[in-house]
Amino acid sequence: MLSIEQTIAKEFDINELTVKATIALIDDGNTIPFIARYRKEVTGGINDEVLRNFNERLEYLRSLQERKSEVIRLIDEQGKLTEELRANIDAATVISRVEDLYKPFKKKRVTRASKARDAGLEPLATIILEQAIKAGKPLEIAKAHINKEAGFDNAEKALKGALDIVAEIIADDADNTAMLREYTRRTGQIITEAVNKNEKTAYDAYYNFSEAAEKIPNHRILAVNRGEKEDKIKVKVLVDEEKAIYLLERRVIKGESIFADIIKETISDAYTRLIEPTIVREVRNELKERAEKDAIKVFAKNTENLLMQRPLRNARIIAIDPGLRTGCKVAVLDEYGKLLDATTIFPTPPKCDTEGSKRILLKLVKEHKTNVIVVGNGTASRETEMFVSDFIESLRLPIQYTIVNEAGASVYSASKEATREYPDLDVSTRGAMSLGRRLQDPLSELVKIPVKSIGVGQYQHDINQTDLENALNAVVENAVNRVGVDLNTAGASLLSYVAGIGPSLAKSIVSYREENGAFRDRAELKKVPKLGEKAFAQSAGFLRILNGINPMDGTGIHPESYKVAEDILKYLGISANQISNGGIKDIKKRVSNIKTLAEQLNCGELTLQDILSDLEKPGRDPRDGAPGVVLSKAVKTFRDLKIGMELMGTVRNVVDFGVFVDIGVKNSGLLHISKMSRAYIKHPSDMLAVGDVVKVWVEDLDAIREKTQLTMIPNNLYE
Repeated sequence: MLSIEQTIAKEFDINELTVKATIALIDDGNTIPFIARYRKEVTGGINDEVLRNFNERLEYLRSLQERKSEVIRLIDEQGKLTEELRANIDAATVISRVEDLYKPFKKKRVTRASKARDAGLEPLATIILEQAIKAGKPLEIAKAHINKEAGFDNAEKALKGALDIVAEIIADDADNTAMLREYTRRTGQIITEAVNKNEKTAYDAYYNFSEAAEKIPNHRILAVNRGEKEDKIKVKVLVDEEKAIYLLERRVIKGESIFADIIKETISDAYTRLIEPTIVREVRNELKERAEKDAIKVFAKNTENLLMQRPLRNARIIAIDPGLRTGCKVAVLDEYGKLLDATTIFPTPPKCDTEGSKRILLKLVKEHKTNVIVVGNGTASRETEMFVSDFIESLRLPIQYTIVNEAGASVYSASKEATREYPDLDVSTRGAMSLGRRLQDPLSELVKIPVKSIGVGQYQHDINQTDLENALNAVVENAVNRVGVDLNTAGASLLSYVAGIGPSLAKSIVSYREENGAFRDRAELKKVPKLGEKAFAQSAGFLRILNGINPMDGTGIHPESYKVAEDILKYLGISANQISNGGIKDIKKRVSNIKTLAEQLNCGELTLQDILSDLEKPGRDPRDGAPGVVLSKAVKTFRDLKIGMELMGTVRNVVDFGVFVDIGVKNSGLLHISKMSRAYIKHPSDMLAVGDVVKVWVEDLDAIREKTQLTMIPNNLYE
């Protein structure tokens, strides 16, 4: 039997010594971002995503080990633990197998079998199961086990009670359960039908539906479960019962005996009454867990790509939060996101004051030298976009515009954090500001919003909310620490995701900064109340101080490695001041042999590589490699679309069956997985991610529902 360390080493293809050392780091309270970034020599350089999977697997294996020990103890206390049973429990690789083995020994509620046991009928059940008697009649054998006081006052009742025990023994057998569970997984069919065939619902496709349980896609599992929850469809798992019972007979029946016929009947009873309902529930739960796990994975990947979108730098923005009756709220931001002006315009119905709105916007453009207009994609978005496009074209202004997803903006603008940040501003102004800042720095702005409110997944409200929240928090933490945080400008929301900080310390850092002014060096962090050595060690490398006392404080170099960095500069004859002047170009080329220098400086090669990268490009932003923002859209309404039209669009969401692309009209177009490439694609995320800019062609239009089908596969019609 493999140890936990050996199991992880095998599954992750990592050296066992590395596994042990990594586990020691985790057990010592180090955060995943810190381990991934600053302990590469220990881990072999595995990234934060792999480390989180590593940690999740470690927790599961430890839980499995704890459950094994507990089950062994409980069975041993009953005096029923055999060496074979102990070995089977020790050999179990999943918790469900441990529970199967424990099932016969678990205290049960009162059942037909337990009443028969209390009446002393277990010896008769044993005789029946042994199937050793070849002559005679079962009732004759049963006569010797009649118990009038317990209600088993004749041979028929005694035999029936013993058979109830036999049925329970068959159902509790771990190997029987495992065999039938696998059979159900492999051959079961998911069958759905309408609760009311005459009612039109979103689940029409499932009114008469069947698909193999092992092949049904995850998004259909979630759709079926939602339809069942809303009482629109009925769902069952269909299994060939005759074949299942036959497989069970092959395991239980030992040959000819006087009990052969009644054992067959009992096997059928054990399966239909005790085994099948339990296994069907388990299989449906497994499908649900599989689908939820995949949905969470998709949601997390989409969220990561959204957070890691490239910031639109040097943009002076007019952000417009569209509206109808109450007008469109306008916020003007400088290139750093500072509010310069705010007002309301009424270009949309019912007022339709386009001329007055143009005058106001023109005044803002000239006064604040804005170069980008942002429009939220909510109510009245397309009407507002048409107005903005006409405004730019009619006045021939050197301005571009784009649409921004406003999911969650209203949640943030009414939150306590927004009130703390901008106590003197109304909710609608905060919302408009948030839209503009999402373009300037998506990561810094989106961390203020509950991640589930961003809306870049599928069926997010139907899946385990705790698991979803944990996964999304991990994604945000990874993104924040990968990019790094400006210690002197970041708000509490952003700081709370820095390794080792959390919400409480984040507030303390902001309070300290408000009372004492900007941090001048990283060491000053230790003066923040309750921020001890451990928190400092975990967080310091991810917190940047620009134009501080020490140029290295503006890089990703950890304070523990400053001495090494200084020695590198000394070795190469370079002044540290060059770090602040845009970095030391081509520093890596000046190091002839990384391995030799690492040995001289008593530093790991991976750490040395990172230090050199930070000296070369201090404060480098991994988001700079992401696709840029698509500005100024040619298409404004659904009526502008034509089949065969070529468009550039931005991927807004990735789901199991395709991606949704913002092409400039009210509803994003669906790019089905089958239309992404002529080659086979297992999942849309293998090819596209949220934020990607893609060239597509309009393949089909549904004028009634204003739905657009897109393709990325060109042909003569489109080219």
